[in-house]
Amino acid sequence: MQDETARHGFLTRFFHWAVALLVFLMIPAGFVMIQDGLPQSVQNTLFLFHKNTGILIFALMILRLLWRSLRPPPPLPENVPGWQVWAANLTHRLLYALLLLMPIAGYVRVKAGGFPIETLDAWGVPALVPESEMLAGIAKTLHFYGALAISAFIALHVLAAVYHGVVRRDGVVARMWT
Repeated sequence: MQDETARHGFLTRFFHWAVALLVFLMIPAGFVMIQDGLPQSVQNTLFLFHKNTGILIFALMILRLLWRSLRPPPPLPENVPGWQVWAANLTHRLLYALLLLMPIAGYVRVKAGGFPIETLDAWGVPALVPESEMLAGIAKTLHFYGALAISAFIALHVLAAVYHGVVRRDGVVARMWT
């Protein structure tokens, strides 16, 4: 096990686990809310949750990236092979990009479709995109395929954590664990 200085700080761990929890709730909510035959009240609740939690995830990701620019992550243990370091860096960058892209695509889909985002509307935030069926359709498609991609990268991330935590026991998981 590596020394305590190689662990992520409290705020980094908070951002990681807060976003992880919200995303783990968002993915099933997003896929369930578009199913046919769902009671309208359930569907409305899921849409409300999904839209407004997307705003929260976006805000947390902006804060997380600002914090990361001030506090870069500690280096991985020296016994981690170079290709795994490269793969971890690439996967993290793609996850961060998707965690920013998904709320933006969702926002564009909702606002271009002429629908509310209750939190932003309550704060008086004006729509940043015009209403446009074509734009809403493009954003909807991007959001759908982005959901598949982020699900795949999260699965890869979790599998890598299990590998490092259970098989290798090399301290990589302990860096982000509470």
